[in-house]
Amino acid sequence: MIGTKELTGLILAGGRATRMGEIDKGLQAFHGYPLVIHVVTRLAPQVGTILINANRHREIYEQLGHRVIGDVIDDAIDAYAGPLAGLHAGLAACESDYLVAVPCDAPFLPRDLVARLGEGMSRGMSRGMSAGLRNNAIDVAYATTASGRHPVFCMMRRAVAPSLATFVREGGRSVGAWLDRMNCIAVSFEHEDAFRNLNTLEELRDAERGA
Repeated sequence: MIGTKELTGLILAGGRATRMGEIDKGLQAFHGYPLVIHVVTRLAPQVGTILINANRHREIYEQLGHRVIGDVIDDAIDAYAGPLAGLHAGLAACESDYLVAVPCDAPFLPRDLVARLGEGMSRGMSRGMSAGLRNNAIDVAYATTASGRHPVFCMMRRAVAPSLATFVREGGRSVGAWLDRMNCIAVSFEHEDAFRNLNTLEELRDAERGA
């Protein structure tokens, strides 16, 4: 079983939020508090340390009391790397064995997300040992529901950092496509709403109304 102290939580708040008019999504009010606070509240009890990936308004995010990191992808890469840039930055800053990533616009994320991803990772490693899997290791565990996979809700070994960096520098821009290269395990969750992303202001207001 993976212990809490071995885990760093990464909240991805560094995106461009194009579907929300390019405003800073994590700082938009939801039931009176910024979205990112709802995510921190749910994630913090599940991990040993929190990192927030943000490229704007870093001074505001820093007021939450957690380390704030920006993207560190080389400027020579000419295309926006999206969530992969945040994962890359998180892995570079992570000091624990495992990193757990979640987006900043998912205020309903499961309170047992980390435990279940960790169980999946451990179960996969046990199977890997029996099957002779490379390094006897699972690289990434990610959430899935009946509607499909949710690759940004994931737990990964810190050792995958070089693979991710190479993928991005080769032009990769999809988290799902990167996962397809890795030894992964899908962890099934029952409740779709737990992974609901509030991508637009309309979706945010509908969620406040319980729609």
